[in-house]
Amino acid sequence: MTSRVRGALSAALIALACLLVPFGAVAAWAAYGLADTDRYVTTMAPLAADPAVRDSVADAVEGEVGEPVRPLVRSFTRTPAFGTAWDEGNRAVHQAVLRAVRDGGHHEVTVDIAPIAARVEHRVALPRTEIAVLPASQLDRLRKGYDVLEVAGFWLPVSAAVLAAAGIAVAACRRRALTATALGTALGGALLSLAVAVGRRLTLTDLPDPVHRPAVGAVYDALTATLRTVSWLLVAVGLAVALTCWLTGRYGRPRARRGPAGPVPDPAQQPTRAQA
Repeated sequence: MTSRVRGALSAALIALACLLVPFGAVAAWAAYGLADTDRYVTTMAPLAADPAVRDSVADAVEGEVGEPVRPLVRSFTRTPAFGTAWDEGNRAVHQAVLRAVRDGGHHEVTVDIAPIAARVEHRVALPRTEIAVLPASQLDRLRKGYDVLEVAGFWLPVSAAVLAAAGIAVAACRRRALTATALGTALGGALLSLAVAVGRRLTLTDLPDPVHRPAVGAVYDALTATLRTVSWLLVAVGLAVALTCWLTGRYGRPRARRGPAGPVPDPAQQPTRAQA
């Protein structure tokens, strides 16, 4: 295999690996972060203290159970017990959605809020305690996306690592290939960070009710905090590796010793025994 062919093959493998980096990060984040109930509840827990989230929760509950409990729900969201109720509600919603996605079925996903309402000091009889969290029309699409993420969350990062290693191994100059891989990884992290920012803007723009934009923005930021950290970590590691390769290539090689400027004279010949 000639050097030109090796260089072209190495460039193709490295480019494909760097292209898979942001997609692999998103798939792994969704498969192992959002799909884990304990991690989801831990991520959402700090939002119980956010005023915008509290108001949105109160509006949602009031819309489901009716006007008579409006003052009671508003006051409850500002008590310490709301934090516990918030965690239990998120856990119940997450488990209900996961159960519907994994077990199949075409029914509407609902959650019973009676255990949460029971924490209110002055108990009232609620007209209904079942709240719809996911319509049946969206369940099939969510199930297909979840199946894809389960596969992609593992194989995309593994494929990116294998392709990058193969591209570096095939290259004629491995230091240059490693530098290109590092720069491509940093570029992938930057594109991932940009995609998260653009996704936030589009999510808030598409909301039908602008009043809930602060609450949705807070939830989006909490859910994508790990993804933003990963994106900046990819940028930092990629730039650090590229800089290290450049420094070792520039200053790591020993300089060749300079020879004398003029011709080297022949050493004086010793007289033989016969000449002596």
